[in-house]
Amino acid sequence: MQATDRTSPGLFHTLQAVDAGALIDFCTEAFGFVLTARYEDDGRVAHAELRWPEAPGGVMLGTYAPGREYSQTPGTAGAYLVTEDADALCARALARGAEIVVPLRDTDYGSREFTVRDPEGNLWSFGTYPGAPLEE
Repeated sequence: MQATDRTSPGLFHTLQAVDAGALIDFCTEAFGFVLTARYEDDGRVAHAELRWPEAPGGVMLGTYAPGREYSQTPGTAGAYLVTEDADALCARALARGAEIVVPLRDTDYGSREFTVRDPEGNLWSFGTYPGAPLEE
């Protein structure tokens, strides 16, 4: 078994989109994801990978193909991503037309966060809460 590279993502969120190319553009422009792979088949995005620049992790996505054994209905996903500067990221997302669902706020558990809806209908929450620590 090959050793895990701790800088490589250990988890990818998966999405399917009616217009995967437009969703890729939106996520890179509004949120700052980095496109690391994009493969097309007959002009449709068959597979793409977007990495979250603030931590190991990312998104894999492609064009929705009804009837495929692993089809997901577009616009039904949600994800939470950790960011160091929720205020700056919220301003960036707003400037690029993201629909705010939950405005920027401070939570009882110490996070500064907000939630937006992408053009496909998926919900993206961004906040400073890094999750509970692992117990050793």
